Amino acid sequence: MTANPIRHITVDAHDPLKIAQFWAQLTGYPIEDDSDSEEALLRSPFEQSPGILFLAVPEGKTGKNRLHLDIQPPTGTRDEFVERMLSLGASIHEDHRKPDGTGWVTMRDPEGNEFCVERSAAER
Repeated sequence: MTANPIRHITVDAHDPLKIAQFWAQLTGYPIEDDSDSEEALLRSPFEQSPGILFLAVPEGKTGKNRLHLDIQPPTGTRDEFVERMLSLGASIHEDHRKPDGTGWVTMRDPEGNEFCVERSAAER
């Protein structure tokens, strides 16, 4: 099989369009024009990579994610990226940074979904 079979990574959301706007800032993926309050799609600009689809659900998040994304900042440093995400409404859930510069930060988006921020390629 040569094609990636994963079309979308789907996330439950209270406000799909609002949370898609946060994740668009995080990933740089554009929001599809026909996105609305029921579903919002971030289209990956990379061929054969899945998009991120946010679907409206009535219930809130109640536990730990069983799946999360690990983010490697495309530019700058991990710590600069963490600060940027904080300014966009994310919060730090667990800080696993070590004095030697290794480690990661587990964050939550504005609706509580976890994601990890690793060191950038330049920091490795």
